[in-house]
Amino acid sequence: MNPPFSDPTRRHFLRRSVLGLGAVGLCSAAEKPAAKPKIARFKHYDDAVLAKGAPPAIAEGSFTIVVLPDTQRYAKDNPEGFLAQTAWIAKNRESRNIACALHLGDITDNNLPEQWELAQRAMSRLDGAVPYFMALGNHDYSEGGVCADRTTRYNEYFPLSTHGTLPTFGGVYDKEPDRFENSFHLFTAGGRDFLVLSLEFGPRKDVVRWANEVVSRHHDRAAILITHAYMYFDDTRYDWAEKGRGQTWNPHSYKVAAATGDDVSDGEELWRNLVSQHPNFILTLNGHVLEDGLGRLSSEADDGRRIHQMLVNFQMRPNGGDSWMRLLEIKADGSADVCDYSPQLDQHNTAPENRFRLSLAPVA
Repeated sequence: MNPPFSDPTRRHFLRRSVLGLGAVGLCSAAEKPAAKPKIARFKHYDDAVLAKGAPPAIAEGSFTIVVLPDTQRYAKDNPEGFLAQTAWIAKNRESRNIACALHLGDITDNNLPEQWELAQRAMSRLDGAVPYFMALGNHDYSEGGVCADRTTRYNEYFPLSTHGTLPTFGGVYDKEPDRFENSFHLFTAGGRDFLVLSLEFGPRKDVVRWANEVVSRHHDRAAILITHAYMYFDDTRYDWAEKGRGQTWNPHSYKVAAATGDDVSDGEELWRNLVSQHPNFILTLNGHVLEDGLGRLSSEADDGRRIHQMLVNFQMRPNGGDSWMRLLEIKADGSADVCDYSPQLDQHNTAPENRFRLSLAPVA
């Protein structure tokens, strides 16, 4: 096992090695060029090593967290992809011991009623079967999904009055007690207690204040952050102060930032002001970013714990994503086997950026 590292050149190293990020590779990989293709030249499956069927059965004592990134193109044009994902989750909840599903935002493409209706229909397949926690993306805000402000139809279709009664529900942002965009959730699986913190696109500074209070109150639970924009495709965090528009789609570049005196946070700000400040964060997850839609980083907090951060987004694949989703098998020894699977294609991806193992930090 190689030591974990946070060097932005990880992707070059990973193409020469099967190991990285404090992770044990679960498959071999041929030498690949260091340079990643530009967005216009990215081909749907050039980076894939596809295998028939679902990943191997989970080990005894394991449980699964399912990650659903950017479903916007399903909501707009390809509903069968979204419906296939949640149907598979519901069907396999017992065999995979699925503890929860995490949606990383851009639930819709244009914040339109018909797109929210499809999202509601897809996610409702999990009601009473698998808890699910959702973050909002930039396309979920404003008329047309242009993220000019923080208006959204999310609360109409996923009302707090319904979801706030579930046993996993913890609470919402204290300044907006009737809104569901910023929330936290509690679940127990594999003998461990977890906190999932779901934050809006480009969280406001006072939302981050609230989030810190929530994580501090639940310091004995392993904390997972889901938010739409945190990591970039080059395996670094979004960092407006240092890189500005050199990283496209940073929350600071959206109209909502201009309209609110730049009251938004990007990945680096969330790392410094939230994630690195607590001894119980183990993982962050985000979608949003294009090109190959993949990124990984392991960073050391002040207390020496290494916290894993992952970008995963499949909307660039055919048909809005071919129903690809990420499966995290959390094992009894505290490690996590990660693999991407498509129920529509009934294939899993064994490429080293799609199948790997992480060592999750213990909660201090």
